[in-house]
Amino acid sequence: MTRVGRAAISMERLARAVRDPQAGAVVVFLGTTRVHNAGRRVLRLEYEAFAGMAEREMRALADQARRRWRICRVAMAHRTGVVPVGQVSVGVAVSSGHRAEAFAACRWLIDRLKTTVPIWKREHFRGGRIWIGSTPAGPRRVAARRRAARKRR
Repeated sequence: MTRVGRAAISMERLARAVRDPQAGAVVVFLGTTRVHNAGRRVLRLEYEAFAGMAEREMRALADQARRRWRICRVAMAHRTGVVPVGQVSVGVAVSSGHRAEAFAACRWLIDRLKTTVPIWKREHFRGGRIWIGSTPAGPRRVAARRRAARKRR
């Protein structure tokens, strides 16, 4: 299961998605909106994504994880839109025969998801807002650059 959208992320749904009779371990990671970041009081986060592209990249990451570790199943979900403090913005679940593989694959998946999947985070805080991550310009500028590059071809 890979999903990008506005729906809330459920730990139970992620864990159910990776159930497998061969699995002796299930590891679930949930990323939540925290109240403080970089010395600022966070009011909320807002995510934008190219959903189809993001889901394809998440499936590719799951395939890579299956080649690296002996895992049974993978599930990943990421929210878009506003995510208030305390709510889940991203979730990754991995099942495997043993815990070492499940932990290693889950950590690798969330780290790669954060750096390669086209999802952008804007932090709203007292006194302003800022894009956070590898594309500080935000998704609209990236999309505009891609459209301009296609026109030049």
